[in-house]
Parts: sequence; C-alpha cells; structure tokens
Amino acid sequence: MGSRTLSIGASLDSPDGHFERNHTENSSMVSLKFHEPNGVLDQGHQASSPVRRDVNRSLSGVKFLENDDLDLEDGKLEKDRNKTVRSNKAVKIQNQALLSGLAYCLSSCSMILVNKFVLSGYDFNAGISLMLYQNFISVVIVSILSSMGLISREPLTWRLIKVWLPVNVIFVGMLLTSMFSLKYINVAMVTVLKNVTNVITAVGEMYLFKKHHDSRVWAALFLMIVSAVSGGITDLSFHAIGYSWQIVNCFLTASYSLTLRRVMDTAKQVTKSGNLNEFSMVLLNNTLSLPLGILLIFVFNEVDYLYTTPLLRRPDFWLVMTLSGFLGLAISFTSMWFLHQTGATTYSLVGSLNKIPLSVAGIVLFKVPTSLENSASIFFGLLAGVFFARAKMREKTQS
Repeated sequence: MGSRTLSIGASLDSPDGHFERNHTENSSMVSLKFHEPNGVLDQGHQASSPVRRDVNRSLSGVKFLENDDLDLEDGKLEKDRNKTVRSNKAVKIQNQALLSGLAYCLSSCSMILVNKFVLSGYDFNAGISLMLYQNFISVVIVSILSSMGLISREPLTWRLIKVWLPVNVIFVGMLLTSMFSLKYINVAMVTVLKNVTNVITAVGEMYLFKKHHDSRVWAALFLMIVSAVSGGITDLSFHAIGYSWQIVNCFLTASYSLTLRRVMDTAKQVTKSGNLNEFSMVLLNNTLSLPLGILLIFVFNEVDYLYTTPLLRRPDFWLVMTLSGFLGLAISFTSMWFLHQTGATTYSLVGSLNKIPLSVAGIVLFKVPTSLENSASIFFGLLAGVFFARAKMREKTQS
C-alpha cells in the first residue's frame, strides 16, 4: 500500500497522473463487485453465510494484491519512461553541443580561408573596402533580425557611442591589420603568429589587473614564442611587410581584449537595461566602423583602385565577398551558440584545436611551399596553443 501512495503522490506532478488516479479508482470498483456481485441478493445472504464472507474476504485480498502488483508494475513503467526521457534529453544536449561546435569550427575556418582567397586568390588590393563591406552586411542582418524580434539588442545612444568609440578604433585597426597580414602570409603561419597575442595579453593582465599566472601558463607562452620565431626563420614564403602587419595585429588584438574589460562595465551603466549582449556589441562595433572605414578608404587612396579594378564587375567576386560578410557574422552567432551549449573551458580548447585543421587546409588549398623544419615549427606552435588552453583551464580550476 505504501508503494501505491508513493506512486499516486509522484504521479500528481507528472503528465500521467490522471492515469494513476483512474487506475486506483477502477481497482476499488472491481473489489466492490467481488463483495456485491448481485446487489440485494448478497445483502440478504450476508448474515446467514459466514463462509461466503470469508471467501469474499480472501477474494478481495487476492484482488488487492493484484492491484498492488499493478501499481508496482506501473511504477516500474513510469521509472522506465522517466529514464527514457532523461536519456533522450542527454542525447539531445550532446547533439546540440556537437552541432554547435561543428558550426563554430566551420564558420571560423571558412572565414579566414575565404578572406585569404579574396585577398590573395583574386589579388584584391583593397583590404579596407573588404572590411567595410563585411561590416555593412553584419549591420544590415542584425538590424533585420532585431526588427523581426528574433534577437534583442540595446539601442545606440550618444552616451554609449562616446564610451565605446576608443574600443571601436582598436577594433577597426585589429581587423585591418589582420587583412593586410593575411594577404602576404600563409594561413598556417598567421595562426602560429597569433599565439603571440596570448603572450602580450598575459603581460598586460599582470601589469594592468595585477593578475598572476602559474608556471604552466608561462611555459606554454614561452613555447609559443619559440614556435613563432622558429616558424618565421624557416618560412620559405617569408614576407617582411606581412610579418610587420601581423606583429601590429597581435598588439592591437591584445589591446582590444584588455580595453574591452575596462570599457564593458562603463558601457553597461549607460545602457537602458544595464546589460550589453553579444548582438549589441556586434551592431555597435560594425556600425561605428562604417564612417571610420569610409575615411580610411580615402586616406589610403583605395578609391582610385576601386574605380580601375575589373574585379568589381565580376559576379563571382561579389558572391565571394558577400559570403565572407555572412561568415563574419556567422562566427558571432555560432560562438554564442557553442558557448551556451558547452562552456568557456570547452570553447577555448576547441578554439585552439581548430587551428590545426585550419593550418593544414591553408597549406593544401593555397599550395604553400614549405619545408620539414617549417612544418615542424607550425605543428609545435599549434600544440603550444593547446597546452596553453589546458594550462589556463587548470589555473581557473585552482583559483
């Protein structure tokens, strides 16, 4: 009987509660039928037939035992059903995490490869115009999604723009130097040289935020520096201009990361909701970059090049340029999705591992001349990036 009480109590919280309650009522009705098979006839024989009463009691006891077995069996069925629901949810969560991870890796790899193809494959010499077009696409898509109510964002106010403008200047510089370096350096070496950003960021955190790192982190950073230097020395397609732009890009990327931490708190205070989500930052950065990008197009005299280049009259070139704009926005969406499905630790580790297939694809697709020493330096640098991610994970766990 105790098991039946637990079963009914549990079923009140479940969608199958009405089934449990109906089953209990039906079992009571069946037991009454054993006591009163003929209504008045049984009432007339109750006092004169003690044997019948004993038989009825025994039959009732048997029936109640059967009902208990049915309740216990229903309880087992309900437990099996709950286990199935939980296993289905677990499979669904794992599928979401796997799908979001694949989408993030595919979009981030494709973005770099497509940019490389536009700048080197088409020999497009207007990196600022490419950045401007990509950012314009991002602004249009985010604005459309916001107007449809699919995403939420903060409205752009003058107070927010004044707070965010210094970060945006660094953001534009980071994008442009990345474009300029990618034109001259192969993809594999770009991914290895980007590790230097982690070294600059760690030093900046130590001096600006008084954050101390353990020995594993510094060992990983040292390996990154060694791999970057050895990779540059053994690079058969070494280009001084490209390496110079990449070094500047590392400093600007680290500066963007460190400045963003300071500005984020101030920016949240001047918003209406007191928060600043990823979509708001995407719209803010890309919108503010448009007038600055137009100004830089005239400063670097890209206007004359755009007038004379035959590439702008080719539909396939516009298709690839537009694809790069969609991929740039896809990275923001898929990174948020992947981060929500997993966590910061898995996100950072997958980001480091993602550089390995990206480097291989860059070498194969663009037929980069390489040597055994350079390939070893690139692979060593990629492993150093993974080691750095694991070291940061352990440091975060210990703290």
